[in-house]
Amino acid sequence: MLEFESHVEERQKLTLIVPHIRERERVDKFLTRQVENATRTKVQEAIDEGRVLVNGKSVKANYKLSPSDVIEVTLTRPPAPEMKPEAIPLDVVYEDETLLVVNKPAGMVVHPAFGNWTGTLANAVLHHTRNHLSNAHGDEFRPGIVHRLDKDTSGLMVIAKDNEAHFALAKQFAQRTTEKKYLALVWGVPKSASGTIQTNIGRSKKNRKVMAVYPFESGEGKTAITDYVVKEHYRYFSLLELTLHTGRTHQIRVHLQHLGHPIVSDETYGGKRIRALGFSQSEQFVENLFEILPRQALHAAFLSFVHPKRKQKVSFEAPLPRDMQAAIEKIKRVL
Repeated sequence: MLEFESHVEERQKLTLIVPHIRERERVDKFLTRQVENATRTKVQEAIDEGRVLVNGKSVKANYKLSPSDVIEVTLTRPPAPEMKPEAIPLDVVYEDETLLVVNKPAGMVVHPAFGNWTGTLANAVLHHTRNHLSNAHGDEFRPGIVHRLDKDTSGLMVIAKDNEAHFALAKQFAQRTTEKKYLALVWGVPKSASGTIQTNIGRSKKNRKVMAVYPFESGEGKTAITDYVVKEHYRYFSLLELTLHTGRTHQIRVHLQHLGHPIVSDETYGGKRIRALGFSQSEQFVENLFEILPRQALHAAFLSFVHPKRKQKVSFEAPLPRDMQAAIEKIKRVL
């Protein structure tokens, strides 16, 4: 369990309770896994400076934790820089006086945060619109940002230019009246040509930086529903179209791992393991595939919503990006 007690400038204070674990783990390793943006070096510095307490007492980095230990941590953060427009090229799919639809490239973070203060989509759209964006979040680092995509997921996003549009769009996303479809290149071929994955999704008890599937009856996490359709299959791989009915963190990636067909190159959720595919030099083939496609092969290909001003449904599509196209072409040539 992770609780934020307070947040003051340049410092993050938090409390963690150690779950039931099979083997006792060093406190520095545990915190590195559990605290977002934490590094082993940062954690060890905090321990050396007495900013890590276990059951109210200072400990050393090699202290072995026990279940139910209470860890109190104060991690320092550098002061946030000023949010500035940046002249970063954008793939604009649609634009009017109310909103902007862009095709976000893989590798671009949506908005600034610790570790990624510049080069984000928010910096780019600030420059593109000359600061004409909504501020409904009350957060200067998320101007116009209504929803998000993971850094290494490409595809369509809508940006609000004013608060009225922002609130209207946010309501649609919250009520799940928008329509979003994704394309994913996955390992293997599902037994059924289409289906629905329904589970709960919540933070992993082993590593709170990633998400995990839980049974409905467990009471852990929140309900997550994903539909899938096999668009194409290539013997050892498939291209799936996925529709979200809920919006949990990493939902598609977690659900496809749970289905037994993780997304190709998804290092976090089992998709970047070198696999022997049963033909000569298959492991070299997989290594080459990862070079072509170094990020998770997930693309937000379709987005539909009611235009907040015109009150009419609008729909947008973005073709597969070049890296996914190249990977599929290589798979077709070899298999």
